[in-house]
Amino acid sequence: CVVAGQPAHDEFAAAEGKATKEELKTPSSKLSYALGLDIGTSLKDLQTKIDFSVFVQGVEDSFKEKDLLLLTPQQADKVKKEFFEKMREEHARKAKALGKKNLEEEKTFLADNKKKKGVITTASGLQYMVLRKGDGPKPKSTDRVSVQYRGTLIDGTEFDSSYKRGKLASFPVKGVIPGWTEALQLMNVGSKYRLFLPSKLAYGERSPGPQIGPNAMLIFEIELLSIEK
Repeated sequence: CVVAGQPAHDEFAAAEGKATKEELKTPSSKLSYALGLDIGTSLKDLQTKIDFSVFVQGVEDSFKEKDLLLLTPQQADKVKKEFFEKMREEHARKAKALGKKNLEEEKTFLADNKKKKGVITTASGLQYMVLRKGDGPKPKSTDRVSVQYRGTLIDGTEFDSSYKRGKLASFPVKGVIPGWTEALQLMNVGSKYRLFLPSKLAYGERSPGPQIGPNAMLIFEIELLSIEK
């Protein structure tokens, strides 16, 4: 067996009749291998041991529509239901622990950060620094704006950047996370701010992507370029 998340090719290398690169000559063999890669990738996400010989037997039995299956459809459904329920419970346990850890790190960071020169703290808990003061108008909550921005975690990991995409971001002021909605209305067009968003002003307990965990504090640099008419 192989632990999900580790390379699976060693398991198959010892299997009898293992295909080689030179044998992928027909459209059917290439498609078969490509589908196998997709299935193998999805199995890694299960984070459990897979008995590949039994797995392959299950695939073969399904294709052959054998009457004498090792598990009835009802038994197979029960096994999968119990497994995925256990996965959900484990995921929830880990998310809760990570969320608690992130809140502790956030509390320490913000307490130290608010003492730094140039950092302003608002009533909501938003902290920001003015990197460049613009002289244009300030947007209202009902406006739509164009910005350039870069987002990082406390440890400096970058999770998003309009600069790298080479494209301006445009959105309604009310259509973003609360910390952005508040900060944008403080900025004049032409300004560049650094925002320190407590998780309650970002995504809270939600995890919108693999890089942003529950209760993650976020740091952004935003340039307010224009208010769209």
